[in-house]
Amino acid sequence: MIAGGLPTRVYYVSQGGYDTHANQQGAHERLMSELGGSLAAFFKDLKLQGNFERVLLMTFSEFGRRVAQNASGGTDHGTAAPLFIVGGGTKPGFYGAPPSLTKLDNGDLIHTTDFRNVYATVLEKWLTAPSEKVLGRKFPTLAFV
Repeated sequence: MIAGGLPTRVYYVSQGGYDTHANQQGAHERLMSELGGSLAAFFKDLKLQGNFERVLLMTFSEFGRRVAQNASGGTDHGTAAPLFIVGGGTKPGFYGAPPSLTKLDNGDLIHTTDFRNVYATVLEKWLTAPSEKVLGRKFPTLAFV
């Protein structure tokens, strides 16, 4: 669709299977391998098409995971999920401090970067859209774009 020149500005793809409350290690290894392979193939195609600089990809999850493993060898829903921003127009690096694995909030990670700052950055600096209309108020942007 991108190579075909469609004017669509946002595409959404979903990968399920991350809700692992038991036997998590094997499932996550498989899922991360699928994700990594898919992203590598996608960006290889974008580069061959000459579209790499035109695309920004953002991964996200609707929930994080808890730090401690549960009795079933998995983890339960938690907070402070990671996300990735990838694309030819992005500035590489880590944004925000890594969360502590020992200083927790009732067993949950304490986020160090508000996801609304990330969304505001994508909206304002990449999509050139006013973030206040989407997020309800103004949030500081980050320097990854």
